[in-house]
Amino acid sequence: MVTTGALLHGDVPRHLDFNDEEHPVALQLGGSEPTDLAKSAKLGEQWGYDEINLNCGCPSERVQKGAFGACLMAEPTLVADCVKAMKDAVQVDVTVKHRIGIDDVESYDFVRDFVGQIADAGCNTFIVHARNAILKGLSPKENREVPPLKYDYAYQLKKDFPQLEIIINGGIKTLEEIDLHLQHLDGVMLGREAYHNPYIMSQFDSRYYGDETPYKSRREVIEAMLPYISSQLEKHGKSKAGGGLKLNSITRHMLGLMTGLVGARAFRQTLSDSKKLASGDPALLLEALQRMQGISDYVAHV
Repeated sequence: MVTTGALLHGDVPRHLDFNDEEHPVALQLGGSEPTDLAKSAKLGEQWGYDEINLNCGCPSERVQKGAFGACLMAEPTLVADCVKAMKDAVQVDVTVKHRIGIDDVESYDFVRDFVGQIADAGCNTFIVHARNAILKGLSPKENREVPPLKYDYAYQLKKDFPQLEIIINGGIKTLEEIDLHLQHLDGVMLGREAYHNPYIMSQFDSRYYGDETPYKSRREVIEAMLPYISSQLEKHGKSKAGGGLKLNSITRHMLGLMTGLVGARAFRQTLSDSKKLASGDPALLLEALQRMQGISDYVAHV
């Protein structure tokens, strides 16, 4: 997620650069001013993004002060204007991610009317985080856990708007849960689970898209990451201020790669060792794998 202000007044390459391997990739925008959103959406399209998504789901107070995120659900007319402006500016899909309600507004009618009005503005895809957003009193973390999940609201949206693409999000962790939701909806979005247990996604292409290409083992993922890390450190590792990209900036996002396996803790500990990270050597990933190997022969098959 990138704010319109960051794109229109900040370092565009730093915010929008990505690798070709990431396609299809969406740019989520935070903002509430139609003209600024249109300009930012156009930038995203020019940089090669496949989808532009409007954030109507984030509940943090910092986001509210910027007049975007979940608080926008109380202003569907404004959101509709934003969507229209973005759609007029780009050829790629414009989508909306939102909650099912805000604060103590828990009626299904609220989210139904919100989706209906935004759909009339031309949006065809809605990613539904099936919880209310509590704008005051809960932290962003608590907002991802405390408000009860109401998957039936998303299911009902699909029944009421069969022509729309309805994708569900919130608390989904297993392949079995994904399969269940797909009996009712068009798609499933994984949030925290995709980050904390990324290898769950290894089977997605074959399981859901019919791709018969064998998926990579965890070891092969690590081996593929080594030249990528080296190139990124070479490209971004130095700056005039003496800062720049650090090894940990990449490896910290790989801590969950071994989730569920014996030795996963040793893998994480090795990748979290500040002295080892200071060396800037991507081979630390191989060392983490070897340490795990010493705990369990099962690693030979990861």
